[in-house]
This record gives sequence, structure tokens and C-alpha cells, in this order.
Amino acid sequence: MTKATDSDSEVNIVPFGKSAIRIRLAATFTADTFMSTKQKFIEPRPYADPEFAARKLVELANAFEPVHDGRIYIEKINGPFLYQLKGTPAEYKAGLDCAIAKGWLVLHESGTYVKFTEAGATLFA
Repeated sequence: MTKATDSDSEVNIVPFGKSAIRIRLAATFTADTFMSTKQKFIEPRPYADPEFAARKLVELANAFEPVHDGRIYIEKINGPFLYQLKGTPAEYKAGLDCAIAKGWLVLHESGTYVKFTEAGATLFA
């Protein structure tokens, strides 16, 4: 079990299978100023798994028609992932790195666009 502090309460991270559950301890005070703690379960992040995030990014990239030379501009996939699906920048980066490592996407050295590879194209064939 790992402990992390938040702005107003303490968060315990408890191992649960392949993932972890975050438990927030909220402090409450009674009339006689006795401090007790309540545990609240925090919902797990759906894109905390890099492979799941990578599959979602490839799915988002597939939704757009590539422009010149098969290019899919990076803002076409990071915008929906971050603002519509409410993924975090860390989840986005981990998902993109996983998609590149699995050979589904190729990121241009400038970072402005991605392209599907053969393996990435066969995911939706």
C-alpha cells in the first residue's frame, strides 16, 4: 500500500489484481472535535492501462481521413482524447508510446503527425 497526499486529504493506493484502487481518506470532525476517517473509493481511470489507451488512440486516428501521404495530424487524435474522453496528458503519452512500440503508428520526428503502419492498418481491416 502506497500513500500519497492530496491538497485536503490523504490517498492510499491499494494493489488490486493488475491495477490499483485509490482510496481517499476524508477527515471529519464531530461536536467534541474527535477526528474520524471515512474511506471513499475513487473511480479507476479507464485509460490508465497504456494498451487500452493505445487502442483508443488508434481508433481515433482511424476515424479521420488521412491527408497528404497518409498523414494524420496529431491534434486530430490528442484533442478528442484529452477533451472529449477526459484522458490525462500522461495517459495520452503512455498510450501513444505503446502504440508506437507495438508498431501500430509511426510518429514523425517533428511530432506533428502520425501514420499507420501495416500492423496498425490491419487492426481495422
